[in-house]
Amino acid sequence: MSVATDKDAISGWVEKLMSDDKEDSHTRYRHARMRVQTAVLMSRGGEAHPTDLVDISATGALLRRPPGWRGEPGQTWILDMIFGHDLHIHLEASVARVSARQIGMEYTLIPEDKQASLWELLGGYADTLEAWQDD
Repeated sequence: MSVATDKDAISGWVEKLMSDDKEDSHTRYRHARMRVQTAVLMSRGGEAHPTDLVDISATGALLRRPPGWRGEPGQTWILDMIFGHDLHIHLEASVARVSARQIGMEYTLIPEDKQASLWELLGGYADTLEAWQDD
């Protein structure tokens, strides 16, 4: 197998790789998800639900849908996530999608003092994109 070292050859290889995905109109790119298991408390007004984190990215989090939760897309919730003994991330997120088992949340406000902690937690996932397809 040959290795491209010429700038034009590398550029051509990247264009070919991307064009394969462009041919399939259902392929999109999103921030990479990091699977992490931790407890999350989601709250809104006087309502609070303990749940679990499924995965987290630079732009949002996927949560298990707690029993009795009746939220809907567009609502804003406060998420309190605790990682280990020394990392507590408190942020605001909007419901992006809901299924029978999961809730997709999109961050709407990450307090300035929590941003660095979140980026450190995500490590290389913070600036990595992954391909995914609509069903």
